[in-house]
Amino acid sequence: MSFKELGLRAELLQAVTSQGYTTPTPVQTRTIPVILEGHDILAGAQTGTGKTAAFALPLVQMLSNEPARKKKRQPRALVLVPTRELAAQVGSVMQDYSRRVSLRATVIYGGININAQIMRLNRGVDIVVATPGRLLDHASRGTLDLSRVKFLVLDEADRMLDMGFIDDILAVAAFLPDKRQTLLFSATYPVGIKQLAEELLNDPKQIEAAPPNRAADGVNQILYRVERHRKRELLSTLIKKEKWHQVMVFTRTRYGADKLTDQLNADGISAAAIHSSKSQSLRTRTLADFRHGSVQVLVATDVAARGLDIGGLPRVVNYDLPDIVENYVHRIGRTGRAGETGVAISLVCDQEQALLVEIERLLNHKIPVTRLAGFLPASDHDPDIIAAKRKLKEKAAKKQKKNITKSTESRPKPQKTGKPGKPKPTQKKPKKK
Repeated sequence: MSFKELGLRAELLQAVTSQGYTTPTPVQTRTIPVILEGHDILAGAQTGTGKTAAFALPLVQMLSNEPARKKKRQPRALVLVPTRELAAQVGSVMQDYSRRVSLRATVIYGGININAQIMRLNRGVDIVVATPGRLLDHASRGTLDLSRVKFLVLDEADRMLDMGFIDDILAVAAFLPDKRQTLLFSATYPVGIKQLAEELLNDPKQIEAAPPNRAADGVNQILYRVERHRKRELLSTLIKKEKWHQVMVFTRTRYGADKLTDQLNADGISAAAIHSSKSQSLRTRTLADFRHGSVQVLVATDVAARGLDIGGLPRVVNYDLPDIVENYVHRIGRTGRAGETGVAISLVCDQEQALLVEIERLLNHKIPVTRLAGFLPASDHDPDIIAAKRKLKEKAAKKQKKNITKSTESRPKPQKTGKPGKPKPTQKKPKKK
Protein backbone atom coordinates (compact mmCIF):
# COMPACT_ATOMS: atom_id res chain seq x y z
CA MET A 1 0.00 0.00 0.00
CA SER A 2 1.17 3.55 -0.77
CA PHE A 3 0.41 6.80 1.04
CA LYS A 4 -1.73 7.81 -1.94
CA GLU A 5 -4.03 4.86 -1.32
CA LEU A 6 -4.69 6.14 2.22
CA GLY A 7 -6.72 9.02 0.77
CA LEU A 8 -4.42 11.88 1.79
CA ARG A 9 -4.35 15.33 0.16
CA ALA A 10 -1.73 16.12 -2.46
CA GLU A 11 -0.04 18.65 -0.15
CA LEU A 12 0.38 16.02 2.57
CA LEU A 13 1.67 13.47 0.07
CA GLN A 14 4.30 16.00 -0.99
CA ALA A 15 5.24 16.50 2.68
CA VAL A 16 5.70 12.76 3.21
CA THR A 17 7.73 12.42 0.01
CA SER A 18 9.99 15.34 1.01
CA GLN A 19 10.76 13.47 4.25
CA GLY A 20 11.97 10.48 2.24
CA TYR A 21 9.07 8.11 3.03
CA THR A 22 7.55 6.07 0.21
CA THR A 23 5.62 3.31 1.96
CA PRO A 24 3.51 3.69 5.12
CA THR A 25 4.49 1.71 8.19
CA PRO A 26 2.08 -0.89 9.66
CA VAL A 27 0.79 1.50 12.33
CA GLN A 28 0.12 4.15 9.66
CA THR A 29 -1.61 1.68 7.35
CA ARG A 30 -3.90 0.45 10.14
CA THR A 31 -4.72 3.68 11.93
CA ILE A 32 -5.00 6.42 9.28
CA PRO A 33 -8.11 4.99 7.52
CA VAL A 34 -9.82 4.33 10.89
CA ILE A 35 -9.12 7.87 12.10
CA LEU A 36 -10.38 9.36 8.83
CA GLU A 37 -13.62 7.40 9.34
CA GLY A 38 -14.13 9.27 12.63
CA HIS A 39 -13.57 6.44 15.15
CA ASP A 40 -11.95 6.72 18.56
CA ILE A 41 -8.93 4.42 18.70
CA LEU A 42 -6.86 2.62 21.34
CA ALA A 43 -3.61 1.85 19.54
CA GLY A 44 -0.64 -0.17 20.72
CA ALA A 45 2.46 1.11 18.96
CA GLN A 46 6.13 0.87 19.82
CA THR A 47 8.54 3.75 19.56
CA GLY A 48 10.15 4.24 16.15
CA THR A 49 7.16 2.85 14.20
CA GLY A 50 6.03 6.13 12.58
CA LYS A 51 3.36 6.71 15.22
CA THR A 52 3.48 10.52 15.08
CA ALA A 53 2.64 10.65 11.38
CA ALA A 54 -0.08 8.03 11.99
CA PHE A 55 -2.16 10.59 13.88
CA ALA A 56 -0.70 13.87 12.53
CA LEU A 57 -1.54 13.22 8.87
CA PRO A 58 -5.25 12.38 9.33
CA LEU A 59 -5.74 15.17 11.90
CA VAL A 60 -4.33 17.81 9.56
CA GLN A 61 -6.35 16.35 6.69
CA MET A 62 -9.65 16.54 8.60
CA LEU A 63 -8.97 20.02 9.97
CA SER A 64 -8.11 21.30 6.50
CA ASN A 65 -11.48 20.09 5.22
CA GLU A 66 -13.16 22.61 7.54
CA PRO A 67 -12.07 26.23 6.96
CA ALA A 68 -10.75 28.06 10.00
CA ARG A 69 -12.75 30.91 11.53
CA LYS A 70 -12.14 34.32 9.98
CA LYS A 71 -11.85 35.87 13.42
CA LYS A 72 -9.42 34.64 16.08
CA ARG A 73 -8.62 30.99 15.62
CA GLN A 74 -9.15 28.68 18.57
CA PRO A 75 -7.59 25.23 18.96
CA ARG A 76 -9.52 22.44 17.27
CA ALA A 77 -6.99 19.69 17.96
CA LEU A 78 -5.02 18.96 21.14
CA VAL A 79 -2.09 16.53 21.44
CA LEU A 80 -0.92 15.66 24.99
CA VAL A 81 2.58 14.21 25.45
CA PRO A 82 4.61 13.35 28.59
CA THR A 83 7.88 15.26 28.05
CA ARG A 84 9.17 18.54 26.69
CA GLU A 85 11.42 16.80 24.17
CA LEU A 86 8.54 14.80 22.76
CA ALA A 87 6.36 17.92 22.66
CA ALA A 88 8.99 19.76 20.61
CA GLN A 89 9.40 16.79 18.29
CA VAL A 90 5.69 16.19 17.69
CA GLY A 91 5.14 19.93 17.37
CA SER A 92 7.76 20.14 14.63
CA VAL A 93 5.99 17.42 12.64
CA MET A 94 2.60 19.07 13.14
CA GLN A 95 3.93 22.46 12.04
CA ASP A 96 5.48 20.97 8.91
CA TYR A 97 2.22 19.32 7.84
CA SER A 98 -0.02 22.21 8.93
CA ARG A 99 1.71 25.01 7.05
CA ARG A 100 1.16 23.15 3.77
CA VAL A 101 -2.60 23.48 4.16
CA SER A 102 -2.67 26.94 5.80
CA LEU A 103 -3.18 25.71 9.37
CA ARG A 104 -1.32 26.89 12.45
CA ALA A 105 0.22 24.67 15.11
CA THR A 106 2.07 25.61 18.30
CA VAL A 107 3.87 23.87 21.17
CA ILE A 108 3.30 24.46 24.89
CA TYR A 109 5.47 23.07 27.69
CA GLY A 110 7.07 24.15 30.94
CA GLY A 111 10.60 25.26 31.67
CA ILE A 112 10.42 28.34 29.42
CA ASN A 113 8.82 31.78 29.62
CA ILE A 114 5.03 31.56 29.43
CA ASN A 115 4.55 35.03 27.91
CA ALA A 116 5.87 34.02 24.49
CA GLN A 117 3.39 31.13 24.46
CA ILE A 118 0.54 33.49 25.39
CA MET A 119 1.45 35.76 22.46
CA ARG A 120 1.32 32.84 20.01
CA LEU A 121 -2.03 31.70 21.38
CA ASN A 122 -3.42 35.23 21.07
CA ARG A 123 -2.54 35.24 17.37
CA GLY A 124 -4.75 32.16 16.97
CA VAL A 125 -3.86 28.49 16.40
CA ASP A 126 -5.57 25.36 15.08
CA ILE A 127 -3.45 22.66 16.75
CA VAL A 128 -1.80 22.64 20.19
CA VAL A 129 0.85 20.11 21.23
CA ALA A 130 1.41 20.30 24.98
CA THR A 131 2.54 18.70 28.21
CA PRO A 132 -0.32 18.41 30.75
CA GLY A 133 1.05 20.70 33.47
CA ARG A 134 1.72 23.79 31.36
CA LEU A 135 -1.53 23.27 29.43
CA LEU A 136 -3.53 23.37 32.67
CA ASP A 137 -1.64 26.51 33.65
CA HIS A 138 -2.86 28.24 30.48
CA ALA A 139 -6.40 26.90 30.85
CA SER A 140 -6.67 28.13 34.46
CA ARG A 141 -5.28 31.56 33.48
CA GLY A 142 -7.84 31.85 30.68
CA THR A 143 -5.12 32.26 28.04
CA LEU A 144 -6.25 29.11 26.23
CA ASP A 145 -9.81 28.23 25.21
CA LEU A 146 -10.36 24.48 24.70
CA SER A 147 -14.12 24.63 24.15
CA ARG A 148 -13.84 24.06 20.38
CA VAL A 149 -11.46 21.08 20.45
CA LYS A 150 -12.74 18.29 18.17
CA PHE A 151 -9.73 15.98 18.36
CA LEU A 152 -7.79 14.82 21.42
CA VAL A 153 -4.62 12.74 21.09
CA LEU A 154 -2.89 11.09 24.06
CA ASP A 155 0.59 10.12 22.88
CA GLU A 156 2.78 7.80 24.99
CA ALA A 157 -0.16 7.46 27.38
CA ASP A 158 1.48 4.78 29.53
CA ARG A 159 4.47 7.04 30.07
CA MET A 160 2.18 9.86 31.18
CA LEU A 161 0.62 7.54 33.75
CA ASP A 162 4.08 6.45 34.96
CA MET A 163 4.93 10.12 35.50
CA GLY A 164 1.80 10.69 37.58
CA PHE A 165 -0.18 12.73 35.04
CA ILE A 166 -3.47 10.84 35.40
CA ASP A 167 -5.14 13.61 37.43
CA ASP A 168 -3.85 16.27 35.04
CA ILE A 169 -5.18 14.36 32.02
CA LEU A 170 -8.64 14.08 33.57
CA ALA A 171 -8.50 17.76 34.52
CA VAL A 172 -7.68 18.68 30.91
CA ALA A 173 -10.54 16.50 29.66
CA ALA A 174 -12.93 18.52 31.84
CA PHE A 175 -12.14 21.61 29.71
CA LEU A 176 -12.97 19.76 26.46
CA PRO A 177 -16.33 19.22 24.74
CA ASP A 178 -17.93 15.83 25.40
CA LYS A 179 -18.43 15.35 21.68
CA ARG A 180 -14.98 14.81 20.22
CA GLN A 181 -12.77 12.16 18.61
CA THR A 182 -10.13 10.75 20.97
CA LEU A 183 -7.00 8.84 19.94
CA LEU A 184 -4.96 7.05 22.59
CA PHE A 185 -1.53 5.64 21.75
CA SER A 186 0.36 3.48 24.24
CA ALA A 187 3.33 1.13 24.05
CA THR A 188 1.88 -1.07 26.83
CA TYR A 189 -1.55 -1.77 28.29
CA PRO A 190 -1.35 -1.64 32.10
CA VAL A 191 -4.54 -1.52 34.15
CA GLY A 192 -4.38 2.28 34.32
CA ILE A 193 -4.47 2.59 30.52
CA LYS A 194 -7.57 0.42 30.28
CA GLN A 195 -9.28 2.51 32.95
CA LEU A 196 -8.28 5.74 31.19
CA ALA A 197 -9.61 4.39 27.89
CA GLU A 198 -12.96 3.56 29.51
CA GLU A 199 -13.10 7.09 30.93
CA LEU A 200 -12.18 9.04 27.78
CA LEU A 201 -12.90 6.90 24.70
CA ASN A 202 -16.23 6.20 23.06
CA ASP A 203 -16.57 2.72 21.54
CA PRO A 204 -12.92 2.71 20.39
CA LYS A 205 -11.37 0.57 17.68
CA GLN A 206 -8.43 -1.30 19.18
CA ILE A 207 -5.38 -1.51 16.93
CA GLU A 208 -2.25 -3.50 17.73
CA ALA A 209 0.49 -2.42 15.33
CA ALA A 210 3.30 -4.42 16.98
CA PRO A 211 3.67 -6.80 19.92
CA PRO A 212 4.41 -4.92 23.17
CA ASN A 213 7.93 -4.79 24.59
CA ARG A 214 9.52 -5.94 21.37
CA ALA A 215 12.69 -4.33 20.05
CA ALA A 216 12.77 -3.16 16.45
CA ASP A 217 13.94 -5.84 14.02
CA GLY A 218 16.75 -3.62 12.74
CA VAL A 219 18.45 -3.28 16.14
CA ASN A 220 21.41 -5.59 16.75
CA GLN A 221 21.76 -6.11 20.51
CA ILE A 222 25.16 -6.81 22.11
CA LEU A 223 26.21 -7.30 25.74
CA TYR A 224 29.67 -6.65 27.21
CA ARG A 225 30.49 -8.10 30.63
CA VAL A 226 32.70 -5.82 32.65
CA GLU A 227 33.43 -4.92 36.26
CA ARG A 228 31.51 -1.89 37.48
CA HIS A 229 34.55 0.33 38.12
CA ARG A 230 35.86 -0.28 34.58
CA LYS A 231 32.74 0.63 32.62
CA ARG A 232 33.90 4.15 31.76
CA GLU A 233 37.29 2.86 30.63
CA LEU A 234 35.60 0.25 28.41
CA LEU A 235 33.23 2.83 26.92
CA SER A 236 36.07 5.22 26.07
CA THR A 237 38.06 2.36 24.54
CA LEU A 238 35.13 1.28 22.34
CA ILE A 239 34.44 4.86 21.19
CA LYS A 240 38.07 5.39 20.18
CA LYS A 241 38.85 1.91 18.88
CA GLU A 242 35.65 1.56 16.84
CA LYS A 243 35.72 5.27 15.83
CA TRP A 244 32.16 6.00 16.92
CA HIS A 245 31.19 9.47 15.71
CA GLN A 246 27.70 9.57 17.19
CA VAL A 247 26.45 7.55 20.16
CA MET A 248 23.73 8.01 22.76
CA VAL A 249 24.57 6.68 26.25
CA PHE A 250 21.97 6.02 28.97
CA THR A 251 22.72 6.20 32.68
CA ARG A 252 20.42 5.45 35.61
CA THR A 253 20.77 8.78 37.48
CA ARG A 254 21.30 12.48 36.75
CA TYR A 255 24.45 12.48 38.90
CA GLY A 256 25.77 9.52 36.93
CA ALA A 257 25.08 11.31 33.63
CA ASP A 258 26.98 14.43 34.70
CA LYS A 259 29.88 12.41 36.13
CA LEU A 260 30.24 10.27 33.00
CA THR A 261 30.08 13.37 30.79
CA ASP A 262 32.96 14.97 32.70
CA GLN A 263 35.00 11.75 32.51
CA LEU A 264 34.48 11.37 28.74
CA ASN A 265 35.46 15.00 28.13
CA ALA A 266 38.59 14.37 30.23
CA ASP A 267 39.33 11.40 27.93
CA GLY A 268 39.26 13.74 24.92
CA ILE A 269 35.75 12.70 23.80
CA SER A 270 33.20 15.44 23.15
CA ALA A 271 30.21 14.70 25.39
CA ALA A 272 27.17 16.52 26.80
CA ALA A 273 24.35 15.47 29.13
CA ILE A 274 20.59 15.99 29.16
CA HIS A 275 18.28 15.21 32.08
CA SER A 276 15.43 16.75 34.04
CA SER A 277 17.69 19.05 36.08
CA LYS A 278 18.91 20.84 32.94
CA SER A 279 16.99 23.90 31.74
CA GLN A 280 14.82 23.39 28.68
CA SER A 281 16.84 25.85 26.61
CA LEU A 282 20.06 23.97 27.45
CA ARG A 283 18.47 20.62 26.65
CA THR A 284 17.24 21.93 23.30
CA ARG A 285 20.66 23.38 22.44
CA THR A 286 22.44 20.16 23.49
CA LEU A 287 20.18 18.03 21.28
CA ALA A 288 20.78 20.38 18.34
CA ASP A 289 24.56 20.14 18.85
CA PHE A 290 24.34 16.34 18.97
CA ARG A 291 22.23 16.17 15.81
CA HIS A 292 24.64 18.47 13.96
CA GLY A 293 27.69 16.47 15.07
CA SER A 294 29.43 19.06 17.26
CA VAL A 295 28.81 16.74 20.24
CA GLN A 296 30.02 13.17 19.78
CA VAL A 297 28.36 11.50 22.79
CA LEU A 298 24.96 12.39 24.25
CA VAL A 299 24.63 11.12 27.83
CA ALA A 300 21.01 10.92 29.00
CA THR A 301 18.71 9.54 31.65
CA ASP A 302 15.38 7.89 30.86
CA VAL A 303 13.85 11.33 30.28
CA ALA A 304 15.11 10.80 26.71
CA ALA A 305 14.17 7.12 26.45
CA ARG A 306 10.87 7.78 24.69
CA GLY A 307 9.81 9.83 21.73
CA LEU A 308 13.20 11.38 20.99
CA ASP A 309 13.86 11.04 17.26
CA ILE A 310 17.45 11.48 16.08
CA GLY A 311 17.57 10.51 12.43
CA GLY A 312 20.16 7.91 11.50
CA LEU A 313 21.47 7.41 15.05
CA PRO A 314 23.84 4.44 14.57
CA ARG A 315 24.12 3.15 18.15
CA VAL A 316 22.86 3.34 21.72
CA VAL A 317 24.76 2.27 24.85
CA ASN A 318 23.19 1.19 28.14
CA TYR A 319 25.95 2.31 30.51
CA ASP A 320 23.61 1.27 33.35
CA LEU A 321 20.71 -1.13 32.88
CA PRO A 322 17.38 0.55 33.65
CA ASP A 323 15.55 -0.12 36.92
CA ILE A 324 12.27 -0.33 34.96
CA VAL A 325 12.98 -3.16 32.55
CA GLU A 326 10.46 -1.94 29.93
CA ASN A 327 12.63 1.17 29.49
CA TYR A 328 15.30 -1.06 27.93
CA VAL A 329 13.11 -1.44 24.84
CA HIS A 330 12.38 2.30 24.73
CA ARG A 331 16.06 3.18 25.12
CA ILE A 332 17.30 1.00 22.29
CA GLY A 333 14.39 2.25 20.19
CA ARG A 334 16.36 5.49 19.68
CA THR A 335 18.30 3.60 17.00
CA GLY A 336 17.05 1.42 14.16
CA ARG A 337 14.04 3.70 13.60
CA ALA A 338 11.74 3.79 10.55
CA GLY A 339 13.23 0.69 8.95
CA GLU A 340 16.89 1.66 9.53
CA THR A 341 19.46 -0.52 11.27
CA GLY A 342 21.33 0.22 14.48
CA VAL A 343 23.30 -1.31 17.34
CA ALA A 344 22.35 -1.41 21.02
CA ILE A 345 25.20 -2.16 23.42
CA SER A 346 24.82 -2.90 27.14
CA LEU A 347 27.70 -2.78 29.63
CA VAL A 348 26.72 -5.22 32.38
CA CYS A 349 28.44 -5.85 35.69
CA ASP A 350 27.76 -8.65 38.20
CA GLN A 351 25.56 -6.37 40.32
CA GLU A 352 23.15 -5.99 37.37
CA GLN A 353 22.68 -9.71 36.74
CA ALA A 354 19.16 -9.75 38.21
CA LEU A 355 18.08 -6.84 35.95
CA LEU A 356 19.58 -8.59 32.94
CA VAL A 357 17.57 -11.74 33.67
CA GLU A 358 14.36 -9.66 33.84
CA ILE A 359 15.17 -7.86 30.58
CA GLU A 360 15.87 -11.12 28.74
CA ARG A 361 12.64 -12.57 30.14
CA LEU A 362 10.79 -9.52 28.81
CA LEU A 363 12.41 -9.87 25.39
CA ASN A 364 11.90 -13.63 25.42
CA HIS A 365 15.45 -14.18 24.20
CA LYS A 366 19.02 -13.88 25.43
CA ILE A 367 21.23 -10.97 24.42
CA PRO A 368 24.43 -12.21 22.74
CA VAL A 369 27.53 -11.78 24.91
CA THR A 370 30.84 -10.51 23.57
CA ARG A 371 34.11 -9.90 25.38
CA LEU A 372 36.99 -7.49 24.89
CA ALA A 373 40.49 -8.56 25.87
CA GLY A 374 41.74 -6.67 28.88
CA PHE A 375 38.25 -6.04 30.25
CA LEU A 376 37.15 -9.53 31.25
CA PRO A 377 35.65 -9.55 34.75
CA ALA A 378 37.41 -11.59 37.44
CA SER A 379 34.31 -13.77 37.88
CA ASP A 380 32.39 -14.20 34.64
CA HIS A 381 28.79 -14.94 35.56
CA ASP A 382 27.58 -15.61 32.06
CA PRO A 383 24.18 -17.36 32.40
CA ASP A 384 24.96 -19.55 29.39
CA ILE A 385 28.20 -20.76 30.96
CA ILE A 386 26.50 -21.30 34.31
CA ALA A 387 23.71 -23.27 32.62
CA ALA A 388 26.23 -25.39 30.68
CA LYS A 389 28.19 -26.15 33.86
CA ARG A 390 24.99 -27.03 35.68
CA LYS A 391 24.01 -29.46 32.90
CA LEU A 392 27.44 -31.10 33.01
CA LYS A 393 27.14 -31.50 36.79
CA GLU A 394 23.63 -32.96 36.48
CA LYS A 395 24.81 -35.32 33.74
CA ALA A 396 27.78 -36.45 35.83
CA ALA A 397 25.53 -36.93 38.89
CA LYS A 398 23.09 -39.05 36.87
CA LYS A 399 25.94 -41.16 35.47
CA GLN A 400 27.38 -41.71 38.94
CA LYS A 401 23.97 -42.67 40.29
CA LYS A 402 23.49 -45.12 37.42
CA ASN A 403 26.89 -46.73 38.07
CA ILE A 404 26.10 -47.11 41.79
CA THR A 405 22.79 -48.75 40.94
CA LYS A 406 24.44 -51.20 38.54
CA SER A 407 27.16 -52.02 41.07
CA THR A 408 24.57 -52.69 43.75
CA GLU A 409 22.50 -54.93 41.49
CA SER A 410 25.55 -57.05 40.50
CA ARG A 411 26.50 -57.93 44.09
CA PRO A 412 25.18 -61.28 45.55
CA LYS A 413 22.34 -60.74 47.91
CA PRO A 414 23.35 -61.49 51.52
CA GLN A 415 21.53 -64.34 53.26
CA LYS A 416 19.02 -63.42 55.89
CA THR A 417 20.18 -63.90 59.44
CA GLY A 418 18.51 -63.46 62.79
CA LYS A 419 18.67 -60.17 64.48
CA PRO A 420 21.70 -59.78 66.68
CA GLY A 421 20.90 -59.94 70.35
CA LYS A 422 21.61 -61.75 73.54
CA PRO A 423 22.20 -65.50 73.10
CA LYS A 424 19.34 -67.65 74.22
CA PRO A 425 20.07 -69.45 77.53
CA THR A 426 20.62 -73.18 77.13
CA GLN A 427 18.14 -75.39 78.98
CA LYS A 428 19.68 -77.72 81.52
CA LYS A 429 18.77 -81.35 81.31
CA PRO A 430 16.81 -82.52 84.38
CA LYS A 431 18.85 -84.58 86.84
CA LYS A 432 17.95 -88.29 87.22
CA LYS A 433 16.44 -89.13 90.53
